[in-house]
Amino acid sequence: MRLARTFICLALMFGIAGCGGRPVGVLVPSGSADGASKVDLLVATTRKPSEDPGILFTGERARQLSLTEIVVSIPPEKNRTVGQVQWPKKLPPDPSRAFSTVSVEPIEAGPQTRAWLEGHLPRSRRVLIFVHGFNNRFEDAVYRYAQIVHDSGADVAPVIFTWPSRASIFDYNYDKESTNYSRDALEELLQRASKDPAVGEITLMAHSMGSWLTVEALRQMAIRDGRVAPKITDVILASPDLDVDVFSQQMRAMGKDRPKFTLFVSRDDRALTVSRRISGNIDRLGQIDPTVEPYRSQLENAGITVLDLTALKGGDRLNHGKFAESPEVVRLLGNRLIAGQTVTDSDVGLGERVGAVALGTAQTVGSAASVAVSTPIMIFDPRTRQTYDDQLRRLGQSMENTVGSAVAP
Repeated sequence: MRLARTFICLALMFGIAGCGGRPVGVLVPSGSADGASKVDLLVATTRKPSEDPGILFTGERARQLSLTEIVVSIPPEKNRTVGQVQWPKKLPPDPSRAFSTVSVEPIEAGPQTRAWLEGHLPRSRRVLIFVHGFNNRFEDAVYRYAQIVHDSGADVAPVIFTWPSRASIFDYNYDKESTNYSRDALEELLQRASKDPAVGEITLMAHSMGSWLTVEALRQMAIRDGRVAPKITDVILASPDLDVDVFSQQMRAMGKDRPKFTLFVSRDDRALTVSRRISGNIDRLGQIDPTVEPYRSQLENAGITVLDLTALKGGDRLNHGKFAESPEVVRLLGNRLIAGQTVTDSDVGLGERVGAVALGTAQTVGSAASVAVSTPIMIFDPRTRQTYDDQLRRLGQSMENTVGSAVAP
């Protein structure tokens, strides 16, 4: 009974935050508009093809991987909000005010795929592969990723791996099994990209349940080959719907030569609250507090960077999509994280920098601690925390000296 009530509550929340009666079949090519931007995606999927050209792929499972090039048009900046997908209110869409599909072209693995990569790789030769989360239709995943690529300004060749989701809140278990079903295909995609001589480095980014699929594919690769492919340098997990105990085992299986991991967490993520309740009441990785034990020590020992978005206002009532909907976070993704670089004070500003180091030292520096209280993004980075600790101590001492001078007789 309790489980049923949980699903009903989540269904109501998803209904509020979800599609809201938007039209289905948006993938029929309908052109672009003056001032609009175009994002060219390589889409790999284990979904079963649909006979409807506006849907392309269903939520059912296919026996083999399919590849498609899809070009998405994004309306001019004056008609949209960064972090949001402007879904058309009717079909055909108005490309000046809504996302639209410019072209859809099936391609074959091999020469056609290599040609697409060579035509879209930037000077850095970096590929960004995105894996979506629970409750996503094919078009949901494609348009959301196009938005992330566009708004982040990431200098990458954008590839998305989309797995069979029935896009129903009541099909959580089906979706979870679909991620397991898709492990081999994702590993195959990663192997192909890693072995392509044109590709320099690969960043993997996954959201929600897609994090399980991503880490499982990397674990499987490490077991098969003795390590994760060296070209896969960075892994970003946003709101990961992952059992913390299982994640620990997965990381151990990858060995020491694993990619650099960055987590986006938020303790007010309502979707992960429900996931925890239906998964044995074990903490979900996307909801941990990185400042408390045992997580603090475990993260430090593993060298995992965490961006805590709890204080950041979400764009939906579930607080499950902050990584894509927040302009601040999207900017960080494009400027630093996707390129595998460390987030520093120059990227997030003084308040956020103080928030980062306050995780370990705020209680020791007096008035400096108050700066961190209103921080929207708090960063836990074991590689730079000692440097920041020293900076925070100096800042605290400076503030105390300033206050002391002001009140001295």
